[in-house]
Amino acid sequence: MYSALLYLHNTTRWLLLAAMAISLYRSYKSFTDHKYFIKKDNRIRQYTAAIAHTQLLLGIMLYSQSPLVRYFWQHKAEAIRQKEAVFFSLAHSLTMFISVILITIGSSLAKRKATDKEKHNTILYWYGIAMLLIIIAIPWPFAPFAMRPLFR
Repeated sequence: MYSALLYLHNTTRWLLLAAMAISLYRSYKSFTDHKYFIKKDNRIRQYTAAIAHTQLLLGIMLYSQSPLVRYFWQHKAEAIRQKEAVFFSLAHSLTMFISVILITIGSSLAKRKATDKEKHNTILYWYGIAMLLIIIAIPWPFAPFAMRPLFR
């Protein structure tokens, strides 16, 4: 079960990054070009939030199954000195949780804004901060705290 969750979580990461990039690109172009917030923009906003929530659920399930996380919580005094254990047990999980909260807030606020420009600006602001946090907290192959392959 752990390896299947790991695979799904990794795959969904790429879907989320793509959805976030599309959302940010469309919001930026529409905001700067003074375009309307059309149905397609609204669907992209909804899909991005849905993918983020799916990724969060997969991450929570993976967190509960992870031998590294389990080791960290059972042996805190020893594990606190291991960068990888600290990264996955605390830094990665908390940062990603906060990112999903930001995406949810941004999606919810954008839906309620009165003008199209405000909707695009709201998505650009909230999704932009979330995207920055996500990029920082992903265990890239070149990351100093936890190196993982791009694809599993």
